[in-house]
Amino acid sequence: MKARPNIELKLSTTDVIIEIIGWLAVAGIWILTFIHYEKLPEQIPIHYNGAGKADGFGDKNQLLILPIVATLFFIGLTLLNKFPRIFNYFIPLAQENAFFQYSAATRLIRFVKLLFVIIFGLVVFMTIQTAKGTAGGLGIWFLPLMIGLFFILIMYLFEKGKKALISQSKF
Repeated sequence: MKARPNIELKLSTTDVIIEIIGWLAVAGIWILTFIHYEKLPEQIPIHYNGAGKADGFGDKNQLLILPIVATLFFIGLTLLNKFPRIFNYFIPLAQENAFFQYSAATRLIRFVKLLFVIIFGLVVFMTIQTAKGTAGGLGIWFLPLMIGLFFILIMYLFEKGKKALISQSKF
């Protein structure tokens, strides 16, 4: 890999808002889990099939796995986002386009980690509701909606990047 430009990115207002919402979502998962943990039955749903129905049950301690994984994922991507030079890019990087590419890549990661934490939060919430008997699982809508949200996010940011590249090439 050729040496890539080393540019220090300053967070935009949008990036700061996404980060704050993400950290609040991580905290929310933990708060939700701890508020309901003692009231849960000893056996809770721990796995769902493609239709969103609970098809595996286990000890309620396993509910803690979801906030742990969400937190580790969020922190891991937050740390990774500090090094946009090491990411893979679709185009060759030069000093002229590095700032835009780094900014776009780090914003994509911010959105992905936020969406991931929101999804894990929904799974925790629906698991608690299912364990309490007020829901019948995640629902048939859950899997297609989550895949659709990731697809929409990636396509939106891809199109935004493509338009910016076209406008840069006109100069």
